[in-house]
Amino acid sequence: MANQPHLLVDEGDVNEVALVPGNPDRVDRIAEQCDDAEVVSENREYRIVNASYEGVDLTICSTGIGCPSAAIAVEELHNVGVETVIRVGTCGALQPDIEVGDMVVATGAAKEEGTSKRYESATYPATPDYGTLSALVDAAEDRDEEVHVGPIVSDDAFYNETDAYVADWEAANLLAIEMEAATVFSLARRRGMDAGAICTVDGNLVEGTQKGADSEEELPEKAKNNVGRAIRISLDTVTRL
Repeated sequence: MANQPHLLVDEGDVNEVALVPGNPDRVDRIAEQCDDAEVVSENREYRIVNASYEGVDLTICSTGIGCPSAAIAVEELHNVGVETVIRVGTCGALQPDIEVGDMVVATGAAKEEGTSKRYESATYPATPDYGTLSALVDAAEDRDEEVHVGPIVSDDAFYNETDAYVADWEAANLLAIEMEAATVFSLARRRGMDAGAICTVDGNLVEGTQKGADSEEELPEKAKNNVGRAIRISLDTVTRL
């Protein structure tokens, strides 16, 4: 039996660098851009695929929605030898000039979630390491892709992001909101791992739009298309690490 109870993997089953989208379907979408993709395990919200991109081996592992399930993924990936995790996700913009389909590279994440606070004080920073952050920005520049670079916020309560919260986050000049990065960054730091995050904007809370609000599908078409651009940037980043 695999020694990690949720990811169902052992040491040696995965590679040192892992891309960690929330959505299991995005694992397949990333794998389509790679070579030699092979499913390692599937359990609950976790789908793990090993692949190579431009000769570099990597692992792709979904984390599900929210910090609790993301923490399980990071902990168990660390236990079996992963050294770097890069979140490839979606987010809601918190500034009026950030449009659906834009991309955000996070320089830190405010802890409006509960999971990281079970590990440490909320005053401790949730930040990516400089090397991974720089590699994401450089990979975007090499593709002539514009990305917003700055702080974001991670929140637990998707349906309780009230106008007062949104106004406060906007006033603090936080760029976007999502649901996993604060715990991914905090746990990576505590476990001696490197971490980064790139997210595609799927709505703008300041403008009053959320993903799925005007469509039967989860993501607007523009965001869906531009997720592919974020995937390519994240894969290029893997080759730089």
